[in-house]
Amino acid sequence: MTHVVFYEKPGCGGNAKQKAWLESAGHTLDVRSLLAWPWTANSLLAFLAPLPVAEWFNRAAPRVKSGEVVPEQLDRDTALALLLAEPLLIRRPLMEAGGHKLVGFEPNAVAAWLDSPSLAELDGRRTEGCAANISGKKCSAG
Repeated sequence: MTHVVFYEKPGCGGNAKQKAWLESAGHTLDVRSLLAWPWTANSLLAFLAPLPVAEWFNRAAPRVKSGEVVPEQLDRDTALALLLAEPLLIRRPLMEAGGHKLVGFEPNAVAAWLDSPSLAELDGRRTEGCAANISGKKCSAG
């Protein structure tokens, strides 16, 4: 199977489920803190650039949920500056394997990316965001 570099928010229940799904599919993980990683504009854009700006954001982040940050209203440079200043706003997980990068945990995209058909079985389930969306447990903010 594949060795995946997995950038998470430490203690996030949603990321814990995602890691468990990857490991149960036979993948190994190098888990890193998304919040503590020394991101640069270029290193973060290597993950985010293919996506529309609004898809760069963690919809469970307190500033997004409150409406203080509205991803659809941000241009690329403003959004990038916000994400670098406050990594909690970054959509997670960020994953890297075999020179390819992926943002978020959309089952069909992850299954195709890792050639791991069993992960496609998660399609239709909430696989991103607060743990309450995934497992019914309340999670801490963002």
